[in-house]
Amino acid sequence: MCVVQCIRCALRDKDEADSYKTDISENSKAVKDSLPQRILPDTLEPQHLEQNNFQAINLDHVYAQKDTGLAHTLDTYLRRYHPRNALYLVVDAKTNEILAWGERKDSVIQSTPDYLSRATFPAASLAKTITVAAAFDSKRYSTNTEVPMIGSAHTLYKRQLKVPENYRGPTVPLHLAFAKSYNPPIALIGMNVGASRLKKAASKFGFNRNYPQGVPNRSNYNPPDTGYGLAEVACGFTQETTISPLQAAAMMRAVVTRKALEIPWEKNGAKGFAPTKPLHLGIEKFSDNAYLGLRTALHATATEGTSKKYMSSRFISRSIYDDVEIGGKTGSLDGSDPEGRYDWFMGFAQSRSNPDKAIVLVIMQSHGKIRTQASSMIASLIINYWGKRELK
Repeated sequence: MCVVQCIRCALRDKDEADSYKTDISENSKAVKDSLPQRILPDTLEPQHLEQNNFQAINLDHVYAQKDTGLAHTLDTYLRRYHPRNALYLVVDAKTNEILAWGERKDSVIQSTPDYLSRATFPAASLAKTITVAAAFDSKRYSTNTEVPMIGSAHTLYKRQLKVPENYRGPTVPLHLAFAKSYNPPIALIGMNVGASRLKKAASKFGFNRNYPQGVPNRSNYNPPDTGYGLAEVACGFTQETTISPLQAAAMMRAVVTRKALEIPWEKNGAKGFAPTKPLHLGIEKFSDNAYLGLRTALHATATEGTSKKYMSSRFISRSIYDDVEIGGKTGSLDGSDPEGRYDWFMGFAQSRSNPDKAIVLVIMQSHGKIRTQASSMIASLIINYWGKRELK
């Protein structure tokens, strides 16, 4: 009798399991995307959820995005590494369409990306991109031009800006000064090309511009004509230069495609914080020489500069790493809206074997007293996820 009863229980459990699998299969057919869902039994009451450490998570904003799998990955990293404030953004470089975004504000995941178009964030060393672009456009500099390196690399004192006649001290190639985010050499370049050329380069990158419907918000780049203030702006050593993540993505996309700047778009406008279609803004292009030099300098950041530690086969699968060209710029500076230590990575990843496959990434994080994972590391993990899915 015991044996018969055990067989009956086993058959009953099998029928229930088959029924449960059928329910999951029917539910999955209703969702046409790449994001798996956790199916919880309907009998679980709120008190049971708490006892079993289940947390109700609303993923509606994930399902509304172009690439739900990538959007879920960004959401996962925001929850795993819990930065206090952050905006993660991935854009298709070819179409300029936003593939995925994720935002965390005051340690809470957001369902709308208001940080996406907000321009209160200090650009920090991202501003060095403007200086280098102006230098290449002026035709006074090449990627290997040696620039004086006076004093410490990451400080900026007036004495570091005074180059003696017949200077024979240390120098650094321009692309390495950019890649390693050295302040004095980039400041000297900015003072040499002058405020007028810097402002023109900033304009080509979309600064100081009122966009349709205020998306993104107006950024700020206003160097004085001369003096220490000009040096500060040239190397991003000031909170006065501001940028939005959406504009940062537009800058990188312009370099990758060698086209005039256009703001990334999304079909539903990223909940109202991005254009809903491609817009022609009539912004002037850089010279081909500037685009080529910028790409070389951005690539050096990943291979020899501030992102070298993370843009490696340690974080990116070897098969992906060998096929992908990666470039970018990092930046770090204190800010006040919201308050915190800002940590930026804006960059790109492009397949060498199929250049049509390329993405632009912007990782903006604002840390409190406790710093979480570096933005460059988050970017490398995203590149690895994208590469494994798109390039294999």
